[in-house]
Amino acid sequence: MTSTETGAGTAAGSGPTGAGTEPAGLVLAIDAGNSKTDVAVVAADGRVTGTARGGGFRPPAVGVETAVDTVADAVRRAFAEAGVTSVGHVSACLANADLPVEEEQLAAALRARAWGAGVEVRNDTFAILRAGIAEPRGVAVVCGAGINCVGMRPDGRTARFPAIGRISGDWGGGWALAEEALWHAARAEDGRGGATELARTLPAHFGLDSMYALIEALHLEHIPGARRHELTPVLFATAADGDPVALAVVDRLADEVVSMATVALGRLGLLAEETPVLLGGGILAARHPRLDDRVHELLAARAPRAVPRVVTAPPVLGAALLGLDHVRAAGEVHARVRAFYEGG
Repeated sequence: MTSTETGAGTAAGSGPTGAGTEPAGLVLAIDAGNSKTDVAVVAADGRVTGTARGGGFRPPAVGVETAVDTVADAVRRAFAEAGVTSVGHVSACLANADLPVEEEQLAAALRARAWGAGVEVRNDTFAILRAGIAEPRGVAVVCGAGINCVGMRPDGRTARFPAIGRISGDWGGGWALAEEALWHAARAEDGRGGATELARTLPAHFGLDSMYALIEALHLEHIPGARRHELTPVLFATAADGDPVALAVVDRLADEVVSMATVALGRLGLLAEETPVLLGGGILAARHPRLDDRVHELLAARAPRAVPRVVTAPPVLGAALLGLDHVRAAGEVHARVRAFYEGG
């Protein structure tokens, strides 16, 4: 499965609006992730005049309209703080907008709420990318519960992956790491696989004395399945103690991160240019030494012109900057919004 590339102006939404056409509210920025939603109203002069936080955005679980209702509550509060009822442009970076058809569906749902004259929807990984770069040029790899990668150029071209799991060729993220650790630990205990300390450290995390006990507890839901994500830090701790199997899993993740970044750079013709590669999401932002070092080592070998760094700015900043890019706002407007979020 290859990444999808689009030309300028093909993202879901309407055409550009001239900067300054909506003095009270130029851009509504929305960053809606699986666990939380952040929104901000940006005035024409770059002041952030209203902000709000809401719940997670999960259309596959609750349906599109119910998911948008969650965003609507945060938008209502941000609009009230800003003293506006609409804006010139809505820039929405949304979780679960993995395919163009999903972007179109979500854009239609946002347009129906009449929050702005124009609506542009992107996958939420683009918000992390744009938050970490001075211009819309670079690649971002995000590794949290799952893994994703996007890239963009100032001319509007993008590179991306479906990022919907194994059926689209993906491996990585906290859930996959936990599953891989459990697989190796189970096989180590019953003799089908090589020895690994994971067979002890994983069940010990839940106060159990064997992998058999942990398998039973997970299967019978004595331990809720959602708690499997707690095993990812255990994997990294076991790797840090030198366990070869745990180290191999961490190294495999580093290889996946670099493979995605290198392919995106290549599709955008950026391998020969000095280009930022942003690393985001809870796992990459944690700066686990083995993972961090391995990612840098592999990037240096496969994409020597790449400049990796961890994104620390909030993703809603990226959604706001993408909106300002769309309306062609002046540089000082971008700078004022970035200063608001980065304390500059």
